[in-house]
Amino acid sequence: MLLALDTSTKLAGIALYEGERGLIAEQSWHSANRHTEELMPQVAHMLAQAGVRPAALRAVAVALGPGSFTGLRVALAAAKGLALANGLALLGVPTLDVVAYPHQRQPLPVVAIVQAGRGRVCWAPYGHGPDGWAARAPYALSTVAALGDTINTPTLFAGELLPTTRATLAERLGDRAHFLPPALSLRRPGYLAEIAWGRYAAGQADNPATLCPIYLHQPAEPKE
Repeated sequence: MLLALDTSTKLAGIALYEGERGLIAEQSWHSANRHTEELMPQVAHMLAQAGVRPAALRAVAVALGPGSFTGLRVALAAAKGLALANGLALLGVPTLDVVAYPHQRQPLPVVAIVQAGRGRVCWAPYGHGPDGWAARAPYALSTVAALGDTINTPTLFAGELLPTTRATLAERLGDRAHFLPPALSLRRPGYLAEIAWGRYAAGQADNPATLCPIYLHQPAEPKE
């Protein structure tokens, strides 16, 4: 049994996954920057509701970002603590990979997006290549307008798309901008769990001592 944790942004999520049974339980919610207080009680509730004992867990997955500095640290600290205390395999998955995962059969190029605050987004283009479905450029942090300026062909935008994000992209790109309904763009923790389970089943795991969040710029240093 694998537990997945995602607190990359204000949209938080958890899931339970097990090979043959697939997705067992899943929950997403919007957190008002209260990830620390909310995460583990939600995990305990989900385990109890699914009838899963903590001892049944064999692996824990965590979304690595990019995303909120504080949010990323909450899930990663929880995942490392669970892994070290219970001998679980630890598996980190980039957050934008989770966003892009369900759109692999789209005929259009896909740009995965998470909100970064202050009118900015973290994003990357995804497509098929010799190494399979993956990001086709390094993760980027920019304004929505700057993102729009990089797009030259019809593109599907997926992920956390605020109304202002959609409006800016539609204004700059016209019919080159394609969007799914919000429910189909949701960054689901079940996708994180499924990606991580594939790695776990292949015998892979990450080192708790070295696994780090993906930041696209450094957090501000505390003032003296």
